[in-house]
Amino acid sequence: MEKIQTLEIYDAEYETTYTAQIQKNGSSWIGWIQEHPKVKCEEGTQEALLKTLENTLYETLEADWEAWDKQIEEDIKSGRFDKLRKETLEDLRAGRCKDL
Repeated sequence: MEKIQTLEIYDAEYETTYTAQIQKNGSSWIGWIQEHPKVKCEEGTQEALLKTLENTLYETLEADWEAWDKQIEEDIKSGRFDKLRKETLEDLRAGRCKDL
């Protein structure tokens, strides 16, 4: 195995920079995203690996956001936020809130 290289991948949609770690491993390249451990890939060339890492990162982020949205919807339907909503409205009506 060769030395690990560190590259940045900028995601314009989420306005976030991610750290890609890539390494030549025999005849192929392996890589992962440091901030997102689920994203690990292997390809035959460095260029293909970087493209696959970017695509896999995007797909993983989208799946995480969809799961988050689904969980929030389920929490709202189940009433998990009702107490918080009530307390917030009481604070607002009592003047205990200020514009940020």
